[in-house]
Amino acid sequence: MMFLSSRTLRTCLLAGAVAILPLSWTAAAEPVRIVFQNGRSVPITNVTLQVDKLVIGEALDGFTAGQAIPLVSADHVFGEKPETINPAIALLLTAKPAEALKLLEPVLVAQRITAKIPGNFWLEPARAALVAYALTGNSAKCTEIGKEISDATPSQGNDPFVALGKALLLPSTTPVAERAVALGDLTTDNLPADVCAYASFFRGQLLKGVKRSTIADEARKQDAENLEVFLTVPCLFPSGGMILNAAAEMNAAEFLTTQGRREEAVALFNSSIRESAGTLLEAEANKRLESIK
Repeated sequence: MMFLSSRTLRTCLLAGAVAILPLSWTAAAEPVRIVFQNGRSVPITNVTLQVDKLVIGEALDGFTAGQAIPLVSADHVFGEKPETINPAIALLLTAKPAEALKLLEPVLVAQRITAKIPGNFWLEPARAALVAYALTGNSAKCTEIGKEISDATPSQGNDPFVALGKALLLPSTTPVAERAVALGDLTTDNLPADVCAYASFFRGQLLKGVKRSTIADEARKQDAENLEVFLTVPCLFPSGGMILNAAAEMNAAEFLTTQGRREEAVALFNSSIRESAGTLLEAEANKRLESIK
């Protein structure tokens, strides 16, 4: 488990306050295409995957109907990120995993053919879906999609999200300390940033649910630990995803508010709003910001 110094936390807060959202999810989506090593491309809607070959459907863009192209010839995926992915992740991080799955599952079907191609839009929603299945207690679906993810990333063996799913599936009867350790073990430098970000966020949610001590010193210690865990997401694992950063910042801002650190809380709420544009998180962060004005 990594710890943040006070200076690091303050630097993170200031950086969040001046961050500029680089992407817009309201732009018109372009058709997602598979680009081959020779530069030619084809819409994913016009191909099927047959073992290790992509087979063209209708004759289009210089390709003939039924033409088979080795999957290894696919260089990357090009196009706009499906617009429902970020709203789905926002639902997932606001305790609405079932609603998140309603948005994620159609994307998985539409993008599955690209799962092994660099730059695809399948892995991110697949990993989010695994988290959602874990939160709904669906271990069978976790195992199923965990295998699909691992098959798509064979160099890693079992994808690290499989371990995250197992940690989230631990029954509520498991002591909080044990569940916190299981999630904390997934926040190490040798793991992908998105795994660490999800693990840290849900560790924060777990600790947040622990009854606050009636002893003032112990209560302050609890708040400080919770604040640090949430700030770990945008400070140490920012590349885990803007929606994850936004959700963690919103939760961290709540603790800053209770500590009377209003200016820092406002900065984090504003950063959360910018990073979660067009999602439920944006509305929730706005509501909480208005409540402290």
